[in-house]
Amino acid sequence: MSDNPDDPTKDEPRRRMVKPPEGGNLSGRHKGHTAVKTARFRTQSSAKWLERQLNDPYVQKAKAEGWRSRAAFKLIELDERFHFLKKGVRVVDLGCAPGGWVQVAIKRGASHVVGVDLLPVDPVPGADLLEADFTDPAIGPKLMELMGDKPNVVLSDLAHNTVGHKQTDHLKIMGLLELAGDFALDNLKPGGAFVAKAFQGGETEHLLLRLKLAFETVKHFKPKSSRAGSTEIYIVALGFKG
Repeated sequence: MSDNPDDPTKDEPRRRMVKPPEGGNLSGRHKGHTAVKTARFRTQSSAKWLERQLNDPYVQKAKAEGWRSRAAFKLIELDERFHFLKKGVRVVDLGCAPGGWVQVAIKRGASHVVGVDLLPVDPVPGADLLEADFTDPAIGPKLMELMGDKPNVVLSDLAHNTVGHKQTDHLKIMGLLELAGDFALDNLKPGGAFVAKAFQGGETEHLLLRLKLAFETVKHFKPKSSRAGSTEIYIVALGFKG
């Protein structure tokens, strides 16, 4: 996952709260909104990100429930809507840091999870986690070696560090999505599922056509836990034809 301070998938603090947060709800700001000012070594954008983190109810809920990031709630919502994390499934998680999706997959019954990310990820029982660049052609085979069998589910929450150039960032987004789609099409078991983060306008008609030909159902879904201002959306492809 990206370490861009404006990226919604940025690693969340891992210290577990002793008691759940009080006040407010998941649909808006909670009581006692905390404002953060710029400081000598803090840019305006990082100050805004920190303020958003401190006042985000999903961040607080993740701490209270022991999830490593607020992104865990996105996968929970996706699975509650589409039911792809069945008991005993084998899962590959692309862009797995800090491990929230790995936690959810195992808690929901996955028998084995293999994950990869550029960033190091603390161990999760039941998972093999690889610190590597998924765009390296050698990494796909390594993931399959660790998996030991074809996966039932391929998850991708891949993101990249933006450079601030719209066209360049757009191409990087599409490139990661295409690579994740290629991996899923090459390795999924028949009947399997592919769930990937995209961005509105950041996917290609070519990839969507391939997915529609290869899967029984292809849907778009934006979880409620995805920040309202974010353009992220998830592609959910179910029923891989093999």
